[in-house]
Amino acid sequence: MIKKLCSIFAAVMLAIPSGTCYAEEIAGISAKSYVLMEKNTGKIIYEKNSDTKLPMASTTKIMTTLLCLESGDLDTEFTVDPEAIKTEGSSMGLTEGDIVSKRDLCIGMLLPSGNDAANAAAVRIGGSIENFAKLMNSRAAEIGMTRTYFVTPSGLEAEGHGASSRDMALLAREALRNEDFTEICSKSTMELSFGNPPYRRWLKNTNKLLKQCDGVYGVKTGFTDEAGRCLVSACEREGISLICVTLNDPNDYHDHALLYDTGFKQLEKYTVPPETYTVDVVGGEKETVNLQPLGSVSMGIVKGEIPDIEVKLSIKHFMYAPVEKGTYAGKAEYFTDGMLIGTTELYTAEQCMIKMPPKDKNIIDKILELLK
Repeated sequence: MIKKLCSIFAAVMLAIPSGTCYAEEIAGISAKSYVLMEKNTGKIIYEKNSDTKLPMASTTKIMTTLLCLESGDLDTEFTVDPEAIKTEGSSMGLTEGDIVSKRDLCIGMLLPSGNDAANAAAVRIGGSIENFAKLMNSRAAEIGMTRTYFVTPSGLEAEGHGASSRDMALLAREALRNEDFTEICSKSTMELSFGNPPYRRWLKNTNKLLKQCDGVYGVKTGFTDEAGRCLVSACEREGISLICVTLNDPNDYHDHALLYDTGFKQLEKYTVPPETYTVDVVGGEKETVNLQPLGSVSMGIVKGEIPDIEVKLSIKHFMYAPVEKGTYAGKAEYFTDGMLIGTTELYTAEQCMIKMPPKDKNIIDKILELLK
């Protein structure tokens, strides 16, 4: 049964239940808490104390940057709040009177881990640090971060401020869906213009793992005396993407590399088999036309397992003839264990012309008779 566009109406099970999850510890990891997660499915491959709430230092800026990017109007310039930028710790170099854009602040947060950038973004978006923290916690609830509480936009120590490594992996998974976020966090250096008057300058990423570990493309470092060394990263190899989070880890770069090398050996790429769907056509020579997805959806799975895949379709109720081949008709969303793993748009795989009415033989005979 097909319902209107944007209404989810069908669920099709494509495979048998999957096997055992590889959620276990790895020897030699020094982190107090860690998670290795398959990015597309959200499946935990390895973990230790993954639900323990701990301070997470400047990895907090993943949320601050995501909210800043989602607030829009990224390239309009404005003057930073003079009080917001008066903060201790790492900085992107803001001074009173500086002219910036939100995009500049996002770069300043993700690369040099600027606490001044985080506070400036918070005040610009929320009006105050306190109001922005409410936005952070509201977004965390939407993501499903159940062991997290945000107090500061920068990650500087504050009573109650903390998160679990599992929650931080979920946050990174959400943030990496934002193309601007992924582009920024993957850069070792970036050139931008800010100041009073603005001038060009380069900012350097604190994440050394970008150059030290094959396939790493983000995400964020962190350190305070209370939190210790914290690191959130993402890595892609042979079409499989993993997210790694370590909290309170004195040997974080080594541990991320070890977790990736071990985790990727357990996994193989799985591409969801293509399916053909149809949409009704009104006034056409055919009652329906076939649809085909644009692209495919894939994920990393434990070798030898076949995942449960649920497909939820959002397709137009009907289309009017004529229908050209390649016409957009809806989308298919793919889920496993309740987690969205990918979306493909659906287009008509064939054309459908207008159905011509049958000739009325009696009328034609009468016309011919009159013409005699």
